[in-house]
Amino acid sequence: MHELPQQLVNGLLLGSMYGLVAIGYTMVYGIVQLINFAHGEIFMTGGFGALTVWLMLPTGTTMWVALPLMLIGAIAVATTIAVAAERFAYRPLRNAPRLAPLITAIGLSLALQQAVWAWYPEAKSSRVFPEIPGGPFHIGSITIQTGDVFLLIAAPVCMVVLGWFVMKTRTGRGMQATAQDPDTAKLMGINTDRIIVVAFALGAAFAAVGAVAYGLKYGEVNFKMGFLLGLKAFTAAVLGGIGNIYGAMIGGLVLGLAETMATAYIAHIPGMQQLGGQAWADVWAFVLLILVLLFRPQGLLGERVADRA
Repeated sequence: MHELPQQLVNGLLLGSMYGLVAIGYTMVYGIVQLINFAHGEIFMTGGFGALTVWLMLPTGTTMWVALPLMLIGAIAVATTIAVAAERFAYRPLRNAPRLAPLITAIGLSLALQQAVWAWYPEAKSSRVFPEIPGGPFHIGSITIQTGDVFLLIAAPVCMVVLGWFVMKTRTGRGMQATAQDPDTAKLMGINTDRIIVVAFALGAAFAAVGAVAYGLKYGEVNFKMGFLLGLKAFTAAVLGGIGNIYGAMIGGLVLGLAETMATAYIAHIPGMQQLGGQAWADVWAFVLLILVLLFRPQGLLGERVADRA
């Protein structure tokens, strides 16, 4: 039990990363009813965008100068790919049967993986990501690595900015109206196409922030890193209530805590020693998804997307 505070912090950090990526899933689904399974790869391209900026900087550039530039590069790459995907892959299929855009998203996911592998042949094995100097930091029995400091700051700031944007800006109110009833929103003069592009861009920007946090936390990026993390972020979106942006972050936190606690403590339960450890971390995440779908399919915060039947 003396490790409990540390495990709680580890779970909150991991959950914050899931939540940042889950926001993209839930925003796009809330507006166009599309599960963008390529979103995990958009997260991955953000990480490589940041890495590219780092490699282009002069030797000896300090991390405090490089990190803002890397963040801008990550957001620029991820949002460009997301907006292009919406315009050329998803928009032509907007009125098609739902299976068509779903298959397109899976195909786009594989295409992005191979494109990054072709651009970075070394990405077949993990590429080393730069580290923030200093640390680790100790608060009582809790240890926080320097790479986690960025996530501790970025996740709350992103949620505050998103909440302000959605509730206080004209575009944010347009997003709410489009999610509620796109046809009526058009009649009220809202450019729903532009709103959808903004949703894709915002989701990609948050995923890019999460990708930089991932690189700083684990010290590496690779072309497959978006697949599993994207599935977990989707799990977080479903757990919080797909279509609810606040639920996405809450679902991410709950998933991160559940995964961390199961990994740390299940092995200590008599008769379950073989079910603990990091090897089972992914299993418990999807066990949680199955339980949510069975007993509360609308998610923790319920479904906020209007029934358009």
